[in-house]
Amino acid sequence: MNALEKSRGFTLWFTGLSGAGKSTNSYNVYMELKRRDLKVELLDGDIIRINFSRELGFSKRDRDINIRRIGFVSYLLNKNDIITIAAAISPYKETRDLNRRLIENYIEVLCDCPLEVLEKRDPKGLYKKARVGEIQNFTGISDPYEPPEKPELVLRTGEETVSDSFGRVMGYLEARKLVPLRSECRYCDWSNEDEIEARQHLVALGFASEVTDL
Repeated sequence: MNALEKSRGFTLWFTGLSGAGKSTNSYNVYMELKRRDLKVELLDGDIIRINFSRELGFSKRDRDINIRRIGFVSYLLNKNDIITIAAAISPYKETRDLNRRLIENYIEVLCDCPLEVLEKRDPKGLYKKARVGEIQNFTGISDPYEPPEKPELVLRTGEETVSDSFGRVMGYLEARKLVPLRSECRYCDWSNEDEIEARQHLVALGFASEVTDL
């Protein structure tokens, strides 16, 4: 693939427990692809819930519906040669496998971090609240997580650095010629500030919650 060719649409699906690095890694890859001037959308689980799944709770049925919706939006975008990056816990194997059958170019990335490490980190105190019953249906504590059996990539986010994880994902995409090399692209200067400004526009209109850690 050279810089003049259009990338075919594909879906990069980050799955894993809360706090395992899905949002961080998906955002970093998204920003790099934006800077390589590729057509890409980031489907963050929180924004999808606000706009497509506000009525849903966290029962198995509701979680499955939410993941199916993200999968279908990804399918539609991929049909139009738009790369989709999804970041969602997506705890149930059956629903993830359904999305794999739906989406032609589906790449599953497991953010794998031991539960004990996540509970020590726990910057928002979610695991602590789940342990004492203040949060119900919390994946990994009071709800199951069924890890992928054969993901295309496993990021050991309890051990490797964010930079290492980023490099491994980009290396995978480049090696399989899913994206052009940086040297082959018309590299643009889309910045973190540009992304924050775009997100703030959504927040102002009620399409997203405030995000301070982009």
